[in-house]
Amino acid sequence: STLMNTIGCLDRPSAGKYFLGGEDVATMDDDALSAFRGRTLGFVFQSYNLIQQLTVIENIHVPLFYQGRDLAECEAHCVRLAKMVGLAERLDHRPKQLSGGQQQRVALARTLVTKPRALLLDEPLGDLDRLLQLRMRVELRNLQRQLGLMFIHVTHNQEEALSMADRIVVMNDARIQQVADPL
Repeated sequence: STLMNTIGCLDRPSAGKYFLGGEDVATMDDDALSAFRGRTLGFVFQSYNLIQQLTVIENIHVPLFYQGRDLAECEAHCVRLAKMVGLAERLDHRPKQLSGGQQQRVALARTLVTKPRALLLDEPLGDLDRLLQLRMRVELRNLQRQLGLMFIHVTHNQEEALSMADRIVVMNDARIQQVADPL
């Protein structure tokens, strides 16, 4: 979505100022913006974009590989994240051997491995069946509280938003209509 691209610093805002972590990202040059995005934001999209040929632990390693980090040094951190999201018994499985919820957990651990300051979730429950959506709502909420990270969760599902959010922004045609707590 356009909003998610702007919040995620993938697109530049067309007007106004945009502060994230105290910095005006709208005025950063492309290199500074890319570096800022990489150390500040994590993304979980509706399609998990897992690499089918890689195992769970290898998929979690991917961002560290692209950062040029020594994967052997990061192994304990990756395994800890896999355990945190409930995948300790699945480290050697490939994505096709996992349920939708387990694939989502791999995508979440892969995002968290870079230690972002905020996590952007774009319709992350949209492809899951109803029962799994309900379970994952609770799991995501618990994980958010455990990590103390800001989650920006984009959804069109009102029930999902009301059950998970501390604060809700209702938008229409890319304009804010209402901002309030769920109650």
